[in-house]
Amino acid sequence: MSLRKYLTSRVFFLQVLSAAAIIAVLGYLFMHWLTFTTDHGHEIAVPDLSKLTEEQVEEKLDELDLDYVLLDSVDYRSEFPKFSVVEQDPLPGTKVKEGRKIYIKINASGFSSVRIPDLIEKTYREAVPTLKALGLEPGTITYIPNLGKDMVLEMRYKGRNLKVGDRVLKASKIDLVLGDGKATYVDDSQATDSLATPDAETPKDEQ
Repeated sequence: MSLRKYLTSRVFFLQVLSAAAIIAVLGYLFMHWLTFTTDHGHEIAVPDLSKLTEEQVEEKLDELDLDYVLLDSVDYRSEFPKFSVVEQDPLPGTKVKEGRKIYIKINASGFSSVRIPDLIEKTYREAVPTLKALGLEPGTITYIPNLGKDMVLEMRYKGRNLKVGDRVLKASKIDLVLGDGKATYVDDSQATDSLATPDAETPKDEQ
């Protein structure tokens, strides 16, 4: 039988179909094995761990065959309970496989303290960014007569005057006393002595 007749024969086509079927079956079996070994399709949605304690996190993740790693604590945030989760990675809802580690950060037990910076004779616009950079907030503003308009003259916290270097807790509100720019300068050499009295007239000698 010539090659041309063989390539167009029924036997050749049956052999081709048989080979294609074998390849398809092997491909299916391989993909099925690969899916099984990689646990594809058996993913777990990461739960929301926000505001949970470390003990609650461990209990919740154990139920899902997940693990966690405590990275660090962060500056105290009043909207979260003490020692509770404030950040996590991966985020809630992310699909992960069994055994995946979830990285968490815990809220500190309270506000840390910071030193009061030197704001005296700085303008209000200069003082505010300095306070916020330290985690503090500007509080009540009071004006008193002074040539320096909006210049910081005093710093107060809960009614007491603060000195540079005093410590207060982060998130504290610092009250500022500012100049109103309305005071006028008076030259003492030209001021009139309000206590001076006019010279008394010398009495005439009695005749």
